[in-house]
Amino acid sequence: MKFKKLATIVLLAGALGAVQARAAASIDAPAKVLASGAPSAQASAQLIAQGRYLASAADCVACHTAKGGKPFAGGLGIASPVGVIYSSNITPDKATGIGDYSLEDFDRAVRRGIAKDGTTLYPAMPYVSYARLTPADVGALYAYFRHEVAPVSRTNRATGIVWPLSMRWPLRFWRMTFAPAPVANADAAASGAQRVARGRYLVEGAAHCGACHTPRGLGLQEKALSDDGRYFLSGGVVDGYVAKNLRGDRQDGLGAWSEDDIVAFLKGGRSTHAAAFGGMSDVVERSTQYMSDADLAAIAAYLKTLKPAHEGGAALVPDASAALKLRAGTARDNGALTYVDNCAACHRTSGSGYAQTFPALALSSVVNGADPTSLVHLVLQGGQMPSTKAAPTHYGMPGFASRLTDRDIADVLTFVRSSWGNRAAAVSADQVARIRRAVGAAPAPSRAENP
Repeated sequence: MKFKKLATIVLLAGALGAVQARAAASIDAPAKVLASGAPSAQASAQLIAQGRYLASAADCVACHTAKGGKPFAGGLGIASPVGVIYSSNITPDKATGIGDYSLEDFDRAVRRGIAKDGTTLYPAMPYVSYARLTPADVGALYAYFRHEVAPVSRTNRATGIVWPLSMRWPLRFWRMTFAPAPVANADAAASGAQRVARGRYLVEGAAHCGACHTPRGLGLQEKALSDDGRYFLSGGVVDGYVAKNLRGDRQDGLGAWSEDDIVAFLKGGRSTHAAAFGGMSDVVERSTQYMSDADLAAIAAYLKTLKPAHEGGAALVPDASAALKLRAGTARDNGALTYVDNCAACHRTSGSGYAQTFPALALSSVVNGADPTSLVHLVLQGGQMPSTKAAPTHYGMPGFASRLTDRDIADVLTFVRSSWGNRAAAVSADQVARIRRAVGAAPAPSRAENP
């Protein structure tokens, strides 16, 4: 899920004339635009700019750029339940990239998950979401990758998946079962004519929010690709973090967030309710901060239409009793004492934190989620907010893996999840130990080292 900030996204018009009209209806038309000498330099620049923006909105650079590597040259390892998948080179290099891809080849890969040689791509490539992209937007992406991205010679790396799981032919049946058919014609929502429809188009398509925020089924497929039930955007687990519920739940979703809160979070990586961490921090820093204000508002408007995933959830109500006990020194359990020693300086005894600096823990939809994985991960290894144009300062939280035992972390998180009006379940030391091993955190100190 992001790049040069434009005032708005529009379908090609004016100088493209009738050629643009055909581009919106057929995948062949953008190829004619790119191949012919008819379009003006201004029209071609507009097409490429549109593709640049869409590539940014889709955060293509995140997966297709290895650490320290050239943009879009691939080689990034992506963990999967069957082994490591390495992203491909999508620069216009003819020998190792997509330099010899026609627009039709490009479209088949992006929206259908089929490589030029006919093999099915691993669904780490979110083609199930990109199937929502209109042909015109695919043509713009093609123009950007072919005519602005610098070619890089880098041979694609074989997957780290052992045989027989490395065989590609079964993926065809996965694709046939779970991937939707690509849209055939232009969608009015693509132009931003209607705000909620535009938000839906971005969320379901280019931004592919469901790839992280929707739970997976037994076949590792997203349980829903659009808002046709309670599963879509109801939360998932990615890389040791919980991708939070984006539906209207008051306790762990966006029920208490306003549209302005959502826009502020996507633009700056922080709001009055939460701060971005883990993979979402990267998404904000590389992608959503560069989206237009109109598109961010459209996304927020659409997300606020989503009904709660769980019926009957009541709003959280502030409760000052924990803060009063901490200030009076009468809270003597291990969780409360660990909080005072390690957390209160930044998050305060009231759990309210400091606006735009250290996130509030009181009444937080992240803190009140059913799955405490993100919280355990953050306490173990720390985290850092993204640096954005709207909020350039990097604020960070240190990790406590080598300082706190599994019991200490379980106790302090149980305290946090049950104080100031929070109503989430307790955390066990066994849960912390499992997550510590899963994320590769430092071993827990002995009780003697951490009295």
